[in-house]
Amino acid sequence: MTHFVLVAGAWLGAWAWDEVAPDLRAAGHDVHALTLSGLAEKRDLPAGQQTHVEDIVHEVGRLDLRDVVLVGHSYSGVPVGQAAERIGDRLRRVVFVDSNVPADGVSFLDGFPSDHIREALAAHGDVWPLLPPAAYAHQDLTDEQIGRLRTEGTPHPAATLTEPAVLKRPLGELPATYVKCVLDGRDPLPAVTEALRGGRWELVELRTGHWPMFSTPRELARILNEAATRG
Repeated sequence: MTHFVLVAGAWLGAWAWDEVAPDLRAAGHDVHALTLSGLAEKRDLPAGQQTHVEDIVHEVGRLDLRDVVLVGHSYSGVPVGQAAERIGDRLRRVVFVDSNVPADGVSFLDGFPSDHIREALAAHGDVWPLLPPAAYAHQDLTDEQIGRLRTEGTPHPAATLTEPAVLKRPLGELPATYVKCVLDGRDPLPAVTEALRGGRWELVELRTGHWPMFSTPRELARILNEAATRG
């Protein structure tokens, strides 16, 4: 049995996977949606980026999971990529869903043009505030879905964005699928393009916006199910 550990991006908790998990379970997989420290029901816990890495590694060890597919969306690709390295032979595959990816010694904010986030952090101190409704426009989301993202989301701990990642080997050596949501028209980040050249990663395009667990959950579940068969 394949064990999925699903980790959503900034502002989100395990609840973000509510419409994806049932299809994966129906396909015969074991599914664990994980909320990271400092978010959702864990919002009162202190959190940095390495805390988030440990959250994921601890979940795999606590449940004694093997044949694991780690899934990281958006921000969480950074801690998920580090955790994938650390769980060793328990890993089957890692799936990055329209996400950032870690590079040794590089923070989330240093990994891509992020002046707008730095400005938001400067204005709000120790958190990255929730996005305004306009930021979700043209992302294939309904008004109801945008409302849920806004009302159930949690301001994101700033330390998770500024701490550097720690990797012992190139990320491209891990077996991985990168899911690029193409609605924004942007190319994958340079670090993703570099990893794809190594031959152990595959690129899958999904014609939706940045939050596919809401906009196209069944299609995302299908892609995740197919990724699990690649090993």
